[in-house]
Amino acid sequence: MRVLAAMSGGVDSAVAAARARDAGHDVTGVHLALARNPQTFRTGARGCCTLEDSRDARRAADVIGIPFYVWDMAEEFHDSVVDDFVNEYAAGRTPNPCLRCNEKIKFAAVLDRAVALGFDAVVTGHHARLGADGLLRRSVDLAKDQSYVLAVLTRAQLDRAIFPLGDSTKERVRAEAAERGLAVADKPDSHDICFIADGDTRGFLESRLGSAPGDIVDGRTGERLGAHNGAYGFTVGQRKGLDLRVPAADGRPRYVLSITPVTNTVTVGPREDLEVDVVTADRPIWHGVDTRLDCEVQLRAHGEVVPASVSVASDALVATLKSPARGVAAGQAIVAYQPDAGGDIVLGSATITAGSRMSSHA
Repeated sequence: MRVLAAMSGGVDSAVAAARARDAGHDVTGVHLALARNPQTFRTGARGCCTLEDSRDARRAADVIGIPFYVWDMAEEFHDSVVDDFVNEYAAGRTPNPCLRCNEKIKFAAVLDRAVALGFDAVVTGHHARLGADGLLRRSVDLAKDQSYVLAVLTRAQLDRAIFPLGDSTKERVRAEAAERGLAVADKPDSHDICFIADGDTRGFLESRLGSAPGDIVDGRTGERLGAHNGAYGFTVGQRKGLDLRVPAADGRPRYVLSITPVTNTVTVGPREDLEVDVVTADRPIWHGVDTRLDCEVQLRAHGEVVPASVSVASDALVATLKSPARGVAAGQAIVAYQPDAGGDIVLGSATITAGSRMSSHA
């Protein structure tokens, strides 16, 4: 096939492109320039978005022996990922920008352009597997598995995707890169949000949303416990940085239970009050045959899986958890998996709207 290899400048995408070429595909490498001003993005090679990364991707393409181009997608990235990130926090939700980038940029804008140019598929360095049955599965390297952030992809997008690394551990990928003479073999992985150069998410949001003072209140008594400069600076499950002026009577730490943008209020309480056993979500993307079944769900990237009973409709998903989960945040994805001997199968995903206790539904 004629395939486009998305090359971030990191080790995974370089090895993925090399494997695609070895498999006999006609491979062209492309680096996505996502920053309106690359100098404002993180300095130091981190595997995404910097000028160094563009150069690393070009060098890797030269070693592999494939054509290489840079596509400027800064405006699409800003509109679909950065603006979405800010708007979601302003609405009291906690977005996952990597998930949104996969959905809107790598497997929407890039794939659409690739198909228009005559490419058959897009190759990426994600750690996930596509079986012969076309179903998305977890990587064999569970510590690096990225099926959670790929679960937003539609059937049509998965049909034009190739993930060459899903059957390899990260250790093996690095060793292969060294064997191939790729300079990125020892390059560190990117962990932080690429468009927040200093890692200060709260400061980034405040620079765009401004100061918005409000109250921090006790979820059980309604007592005012402190103040904040913007509810957008908090996320459900957060314990540090609350700066509460009134200590808890029992001396235990408090956690963020909810964020209410309408009243600009952050509600806190003890850890047990974070527990939910019913999760509702909207915008489901479902690949499973059954729309009502027992399966496992993952509620955040790299989070634990929880057994659940899931019911899916055209515009909503409801998961009843077999054991309570904590820190379930609106805006994150819920991803359903079906345990399978060949690797956990992704049944689908949806965007979390709320978590609650079953008793509240009685």
